[in-house]
Amino acid sequence: MTAALLTCDWGSTHLRAWTFDRQGREVARQDFDLGVNRLKPGEAGDRFLNEVRPALGAEGLPALLCGGVGSNIGWQAVPYVDCPADLPAIAAGLVSPAENVWIAPGIRCESLSPAGDVLRGEETQALGWLSADPARQAGRYLLCQPGTHAKWLVIEDGRIVRFLSAFTGELFAVLSAHSILRSDGKVHDEAVFAEGLDAAAEGDGLLNRIYSARSRVAGRGADQVSTGSYLSGLLIGSEVAATPRLLGLEGAPVVLLGAPALCARYATALARRGVETSHADGDDAVKSGLMALARIRGMI
Repeated sequence: MTAALLTCDWGSTHLRAWTFDRQGREVARQDFDLGVNRLKPGEAGDRFLNEVRPALGAEGLPALLCGGVGSNIGWQAVPYVDCPADLPAIAAGLVSPAENVWIAPGIRCESLSPAGDVLRGEETQALGWLSADPARQAGRYLLCQPGTHAKWLVIEDGRIVRFLSAFTGELFAVLSAHSILRSDGKVHDEAVFAEGLDAAAEGDGLLNRIYSARSRVAGRGADQVSTGSYLSGLLIGSEVAATPRLLGLEGAPVVLLGAPALCARYATALARRGVETSHADGDDAVKSGLMALARIRGMI
């Protein structure tokens, strides 16, 4: 197979790159420790040209990028597309920061505060999942994309109509590394994770409930090593209790889109609330989304 297109999902913590042939078959893949949060201003373009392209033998190929690379800390700030948004709207918003390179826009919507809500990269993944099955173009779906900043998207008849973000992953990382709740940031004990889910209750009073991760150790003699398991359950449990309700879709089936291990934790949390879930692979979805955008714009 001969590569005809280079695609990248370039987020805040890492970069995943693939090349595809003209039939849409994957030719090569490589991951890079080049998250935009770790790059100096103006560095993204040079790193892409001198490291990413050569690593995949893609020096002369058209390249399509999505994610944080299109933010104000990335290569170039690409204007957001307002919801409702579909694949053609995202394709129309592509911006070229350099010759033979295009970056997909993120999306924004009204939210809980006047500031609204934004995302970058998740739209390509979600719409890629949608495009993989024509039957998904009709009806309503609630998608959850767990991660550093979890996203909950409402899709209706092929368009993302609204969404909510949750700071769950980053809050867990910060508390695990820089607070009295510090731990190795991993879940070691499923029973303790379940205790955290129970402690989350209906997702209210989270700042008060977080302190229980401290009091169970200081006042009840729990092992400090178990704090990561408990805190993970508490934060995920709070998120899955509150977010669907805020979207007006409490109890609706949820499609979990992302890494299997993390999605499994969300599935456990949702199952305890009686919510039906299904799982789709995040890598497959983002590749489908990038390929769909490339075809709309005639890159392949």
